[in-house]
Amino acid sequence: MKTIDQLIAEGVAGKRVFVRSDLNVPLDGERITDDGRIRAAVPTIAKLAESGARVVVASHLGRPKGAPEPKYSLAPVARRLGELLGGGVSFAEDTVGESAKATVGSMADGEVTLLENLRFNPGETSKDDAERGAFADELQGLADAYVGDGFGAVHRKHASVYDLPARLPCCAGYLIADEVDVLRRLTEDVSRPYVVVLGGAKVSDKLGVIEHLMQKADRILIGGGMAFTFLKAQGYPIGSSMLQEDQLDTVRGYLDRAQQLGVEFVLPVDVVAGTHFPATAETPTHPQEVGASVIPDDLMGLDIGPESRKLYAAKLADAATVFWNGPMGVFEHPAYAEGTRAVAQGLLDSPAFTVVGGGDSAAAVRLLGFDENAFGHISTGGGASLEYLEGKTLPGLAALEQ
Repeated sequence: MKTIDQLIAEGVAGKRVFVRSDLNVPLDGERITDDGRIRAAVPTIAKLAESGARVVVASHLGRPKGAPEPKYSLAPVARRLGELLGGGVSFAEDTVGESAKATVGSMADGEVTLLENLRFNPGETSKDDAERGAFADELQGLADAYVGDGFGAVHRKHASVYDLPARLPCCAGYLIADEVDVLRRLTEDVSRPYVVVLGGAKVSDKLGVIEHLMQKADRILIGGGMAFTFLKAQGYPIGSSMLQEDQLDTVRGYLDRAQQLGVEFVLPVDVVAGTHFPATAETPTHPQEVGASVIPDDLMGLDIGPESRKLYAAKLADAATVFWNGPMGVFEHPAYAEGTRAVAQGLLDSPAFTVVGGGDSAAAVRLLGFDENAFGHISTGGGASLEYLEGKTLPGLAALEQ
């Protein structure tokens, strides 16, 4: 892939450079609750602006159905991006309409404009090549060059990700270049021992990555809601804990396959349980520590327990490479956050090259007060990172490599 530094060396002053970022941040009304993805987008945008480009930034936010929905507007993101860049960011109130054309047309060198949510236009996500291409043609009219920098979207065959770079001189931004470099370190010439930590709610979300990483990892540590399908597959009672019954046979197959390959599969030995899944604003009452093999019928596991935390820390201590995707419990609540905290601390205490992947894991790192810079890499990739690790071809990367 051509790099942004190569593009800048060729000269970008006075040119309109379209930057496809991933600014899909969580919102509470108009309040951004986690600005990590915006901060990750800043280096590429700032470098282009400093080099005299007229920077046209575009992103999606949420999943609108191809028409404007005020709750998915990028207006709050424009304000925060302006704060982080240390200067104002113009905001176009549409994607390719009169506002976009006027705002981009009036830009001076070094200025930045953010377009409204790309997914307000049905052509962005259309499965029809002609409709998607027509939208890409309209976006092309706003730019002289293209920089792909939204790694969290490169697994989507969308107009701004896949079709537009074929129509313009294109390159990869700093964020995509960094993500690809890190993911290659997790899949090629890996330093060992290589430990993978997987959490989150559903084992079905991680099936492909488990299958692929079993060929590469030395140890796989399992936590979060998905752990209970593994425990149930081993015949243990899991109370009212989360269970994907349709995945039990698949999970048993993974456990057998791991044994054949000599991959150590580590499951919780105890859990912190409650009577129900706590609502967002609710303070959990009377969390109980119970053995992972004897969870009572009236309790559900909501975090890994203290013995599991010690075990997981020990399994991380000698690692040379660690990839962590998914929290160990309901980390938003202090009563069920200690498992996730222990894993994060285990990564910091390890001498390993550490990669935190997935939006929930990255959000947990910030919510629990850890220094992001202390980790080897905080990924913004989410599902795209997992698909890369599964060995899939990602349309947005393929487009940049043409």
